[in-house]
Amino acid sequence: MLLSLQLGSLISPAYACGCGAMIPGRQTHVSVDRETSVVDWDGRTEQIVMRLTVRGDAADAAWIMPVPHRASVELGDRALFSELETLTAPVPATRHHFWPRSGDWPFAGSGDGAGASAPSAAAPPVKVVGREQLGPFDVARLAATDPEALQTWLKQNGFELPERLATAVQPYVDQKWEYVAVRLAPRDEDALLLGDLDPLRLRFASSRLVYPMRLSKLASTPQSLGLYVLAAHRMEPGGPIGGEAPRVTYAEKFTPSAPPATSTEAIRKLAGGRAVFITAIEQSFPRPELIDGDHELHAAASDTPYRTMTYRNELLTVGGVPAWVPTVLGAVLAAAVAALSVTRSRRRRPVPPPPPVTVPPPLA
Repeated sequence: MLLSLQLGSLISPAYACGCGAMIPGRQTHVSVDRETSVVDWDGRTEQIVMRLTVRGDAADAAWIMPVPHRASVELGDRALFSELETLTAPVPATRHHFWPRSGDWPFAGSGDGAGASAPSAAAPPVKVVGREQLGPFDVARLAATDPEALQTWLKQNGFELPERLATAVQPYVDQKWEYVAVRLAPRDEDALLLGDLDPLRLRFASSRLVYPMRLSKLASTPQSLGLYVLAAHRMEPGGPIGGEAPRVTYAEKFTPSAPPATSTEAIRKLAGGRAVFITAIEQSFPRPELIDGDHELHAAASDTPYRTMTYRNELLTVGGVPAWVPTVLGAVLAAAVAALSVTRSRRRRPVPPPPPVTVPPPLA
């Protein structure tokens, strides 16, 4: 997800990213320049691997993500993203045009142109399933039956949660989802959150492929979503959920046994060695407040492969000479020859004799 959202500093607002919400500490701001997500689903288990690139003056920040079932959390493989970027990169191609355009000679030289099991009645409003320190992340896995109690627990444990985010969490509470709360803090005590953070990998049971998006409605500026989806078939969202129509930028089958042109070890590891169909999806949300649900992805009507093409427009040439030049010269020459031929034929045409002079008869 490509984002450049500057957050106000005095009220410590929430930054709502594609599948959760990030909250900087008070008197600070943070900007997420890029968020990339990889989703792997084998029909029973879903994995989400996320990497954030951040900048700002925050020493720490919190990130809350709802999940439909209990999740395990660990650090992800940084190589996964570079491998997918290389594998799904647009294919360069050249497209020729005959007539010169702006930038072509003679104008300016050559140019290019899921539901979870309900807790028992005696369950506490907030249950800490687990808490781990993973690299720069303080990770708490939580189950909650009360959004207000969830907010209180988070604040008491160093995770700042705005009031309106607690309201946004209510639909997940109603569905008995759980939560992964992440507090991002640099390893060095005086350092700030800058650059690429270590990726996080979440894994949970799911009979459907769901990508949480509901909390993104809290964002105050337009957002764009980017997903790599690994599944048995080409996948597509069920609907726009308040954004522009999602578009597929890449869709092809990935077979681990096939010799790759580039390294794909991290992709193979995430997919568990199975053959998968990799689908890259992009979507824009000009008005994030209109987001009304989570993305549920399902198999497309067919596994039609697709790759984005990036065209380099070039002027058609013959022997290094723009093709239009000899064509135009030939047309001019042909017109000149035709005109000359007409002139010559007119000169050779015989001149008819003048009509005879008729002398009137003499008067009687």
